[in-house]
Amino acid sequence: MSQSTKGADAAAAVREQIDAQLAKLRQLNEEQASTTAVTPELAQLQTLTTRLSELSVKKGGKITLKTPKGTRDWDPLSMALRKHVFTTIERVFATHGAVTIDTPVFELKEILAGKYGEDSKLIYDLQDQGGELCSLRYDLTVPFARFVAMNPTEYGNIKRYHIAKVYRRDQPAMTKGRFREFYQCDFDIAGTYDAMIPDAECLCVLVETLDALEIEGFTIKVNHRKLLDAIFSICGVPDDKIRTISSAVDKLDKSPWTEVRREMVEDKGLDGAVADKIGTYVQLHGGRELLDRLKADTELMGNERAREGAADMELLFEYLEVYGVLDRISFDLSLARGLDYYTGLIYEAITAASAPPGFKEGTAPAEPKKKKDDDEVDESTVGVGSIAAGGRYDHLVGMFSGSKRPDAVPCVGVSIGVERVFSILMQRIRDAQARGERSAVRQKEADVYVMSMGDGLLLERMRVCKMLWDNGIKAEFLYKKKPKLQAQFAVVDKEQIPFAVLLAPGEWAAGTVRVKQQLGKDETGENKGEEVKLDALCGYIKSKLA
Repeated sequence: MSQSTKGADAAAAVREQIDAQLAKLRQLNEEQASTTAVTPELAQLQTLTTRLSELSVKKGGKITLKTPKGTRDWDPLSMALRKHVFTTIERVFATHGAVTIDTPVFELKEILAGKYGEDSKLIYDLQDQGGELCSLRYDLTVPFARFVAMNPTEYGNIKRYHIAKVYRRDQPAMTKGRFREFYQCDFDIAGTYDAMIPDAECLCVLVETLDALEIEGFTIKVNHRKLLDAIFSICGVPDDKIRTISSAVDKLDKSPWTEVRREMVEDKGLDGAVADKIGTYVQLHGGRELLDRLKADTELMGNERAREGAADMELLFEYLEVYGVLDRISFDLSLARGLDYYTGLIYEAITAASAPPGFKEGTAPAEPKKKKDDDEVDESTVGVGSIAAGGRYDHLVGMFSGSKRPDAVPCVGVSIGVERVFSILMQRIRDAQARGERSAVRQKEADVYVMSMGDGLLLERMRVCKMLWDNGIKAEFLYKKKPKLQAQFAVVDKEQIPFAVLLAPGEWAAGTVRVKQQLGKDETGENKGEEVKLDALCGYIKSKLA
């Protein structure tokens, strides 16, 4: 056996030990173990990670270069697209009067504990040098609720947005926008207002945002936790199983009913007859006609929570019709949202790519397939998933503030999974490139490329660039004393720079330059550009850009 093979085997063995140690720490987290119990286990994990780092150094001192699982580097084109997405989202949020905040990337462990149901196992736990047990934030909602609870007088009524990274130890599918480190774009309204008015605006904001991003063919599924809880109650689900059964029902967008029923009965111990009765409700979807059907269900409407939920949905439909977005909404009783903090209306946005391939035929696997001889998910077997989700969470702030009224500061919000949106838009760009089309998103923002013809005119190009920079015009030039004209035009074409400013010895001596608008490889070449006096260049370029 070679030395390199031995090293790889040793590294694999340490990785297994690390996985086992992480599992032990997650168990301690779920049990809310004491610092005394957790500290030595964290120390052992540190020892193992140090050992793995040592084994990762190959002969010759070279380190295996890779990003951690579920993360990626962002190249210039990706960053340009991401900036476009963020700018578009921020514009919509600001249009609706929202202000922005920021919170720490990690929170005290106790702040996040117990807020995410079965997904709590996906939280990354930390320990800082001061001895506080901390965790990387799982979403932006819980930190926002903590922020409001700490500042109730000033921010008990606030419409805010927040764009920042969150972290989840999930199984990644990176081509589908599923990462362990990813951005969320959140819009939330906190405060006491008349029923469903803020909820309707959140849905309006979501529709406007996805339209502005040119996401095609999306649907927003809506449901109400009170209606869902009432359905579980009349079907015979014990109170202590409602949330775990909700989590199973929520998988109906990824798995057929037969698989969801099997999980409820075999894995979670629900009576088969109860599961069958649940199935008569949670497979229903529609619009106002579905609400009318539920209101005519005397058994369901005998439940107070069901009546409250139905009244909310009736108001919601009325307000969404005013906003002109009702046609983008599907009332879907399978929508459950697994997070524990939701109390009322819940929703998520999906596209045709959300479900796994083959799901419509009822053949979607319960779990994503693994690649042969590998722990990685076969991404061809998974969908993008929901691209945005949210709902009402009236008790979360009260949970932190210790108020006698748990709903003292009710809240509603929506979170956009920007990486999933990004994956859709990037695929669109790749498809356009494959067809030989120019992309609407440029990785370089330069508006002008200063070029020379004949003599290099280096100092002159530098002077022109400085003049453009001083006037707020984005410009650059090739760092060569005597660059070839073809090489300069190649940069312009590759980066899709809209204007070329050409310097020629004769024209420069006469105090003029030539400005040529670049149309790409398909231009006729007959356009020689327009001769412009040097002292009028900045004004000319600004007028063209405008």
